[in-house]
Amino acid sequence: MARPEPLRVEALRQEIAEGKIDTVAVGITDMQGRLQGKRIDADYFLEEVLDAHTEGCNYLMAVDIEMNTVQGYAMSSWDSGYADMVMKPDIATLHRIPWQPGTVGILCDLETTDHKPVAPSPRQVLKKQIDRLAALGMGAFVGTELEFMLFNDTYEEAWLAGYRDLTPANLYNVDYSMLGTARVEPLLRRIRLNMAGAGMIVESAKGECNLGQHEIAFKYLDALRTCDNHSIYKNGAKEIAAQEGMALTFMAKFNEREGNSCHIHLSFRGTDGSMVMTGTSPDGMSDLGRSFIAGQLAHARELTLMYAPQINSYKRYAPGSFAPTAIRWGRDNRTCAFRLVGHGAGLRLENRLPGGDANPYLAVAAMIAAGIDGIENSMQLEDPVTGNAYELQSDQVAGSMPQALADWVGSAWVRDTFGQEVHDHYANMARVEIADFGKSVTDWERIRSFERI
Repeated sequence: MARPEPLRVEALRQEIAEGKIDTVAVGITDMQGRLQGKRIDADYFLEEVLDAHTEGCNYLMAVDIEMNTVQGYAMSSWDSGYADMVMKPDIATLHRIPWQPGTVGILCDLETTDHKPVAPSPRQVLKKQIDRLAALGMGAFVGTELEFMLFNDTYEEAWLAGYRDLTPANLYNVDYSMLGTARVEPLLRRIRLNMAGAGMIVESAKGECNLGQHEIAFKYLDALRTCDNHSIYKNGAKEIAAQEGMALTFMAKFNEREGNSCHIHLSFRGTDGSMVMTGTSPDGMSDLGRSFIAGQLAHARELTLMYAPQINSYKRYAPGSFAPTAIRWGRDNRTCAFRLVGHGAGLRLENRLPGGDANPYLAVAAMIAAGIDGIENSMQLEDPVTGNAYELQSDQVAGSMPQALADWVGSAWVRDTFGQEVHDHYANMARVEIADFGKSVTDWERIRSFERI
């Protein structure tokens, strides 16, 4: 099947005129990494939105995951009247949505009504770090490996069951299994083909360790396009699963078995295409490449909130789980938080900290910022781990969200790098998440205490 051409405005106008396109899904990515927005009549989009903007309530950047309005955000509150913000379309993100008839999509940048960037917007956080890197003559190239668990239940059935006793699409470990993955190939194939139709370059699909767990991988691109595609894919995969009477989840830790990861592969290149991270030394790295990794190690703790944004995120970090506990690096060593893989032009660093719940824009922005600091300060890289990093008594990954929040709040470097507004905004997001969890009563508590206490 030939890869479709990128959707251009001229083609969009023609297809709208021919009646092939009637809807434009206009979206932004919120703090939780979800697509939010509205579906706009195609003719109205051409006449009123394409060269201008649409608007949405600024509470989209100041709600919890349940869409409850919460206090503590400087940009949005009852006191300020929950004003509008501008959703300005980025033409470069125009894409088809093959799984929704007559529909195309476009992503937006967020601005205030006087057309100033909304600094805490995840896409804006990333663009700021991309601009910093460009000023140093470099660009970031990124691939994300996003895992999910697939169930034979619908989303509505799962909700009504309280997400208990669901039926995984596979009843045993299908990691790399051709037989096991064939059981769900009709859905995986549909997702792959639809994402290719949306303009993504699909690489592969494979089974993973947990029951019904799978991964679909896409070719790396520049940092912004990868994060845009990540958000479109994540939303689209859920929509396609729902259409097929199934449900899938990207939550970091659904049960006591292996969690859903989102390994991020990232490398810097010169804006002239030069391989700035590679060298002729035995490890294949340049001094710049070593400093890039040193920066990741130096700032991993204070950036954990960007890699693990939910209470549930921290349940992944357990010895022997293929999720890291030690903030160390190694060459092709999956027990470390950071794994160096590839050679020559393919040399890149894999960050194994993020789970499937990570907001890609924030996680990639964090990696770029840490890499820049390592390079600018010529940080020296420690020796790689060649054995089992789980057994090391080294600096450990934050074990809980309160720990990660304390590291974020206590970091002057984070405030200076991302700005006070962003620093405070995401600290409040964590406080809201912690407070919401603190008020909840879990199944674990009922099972332990209902009769026996």
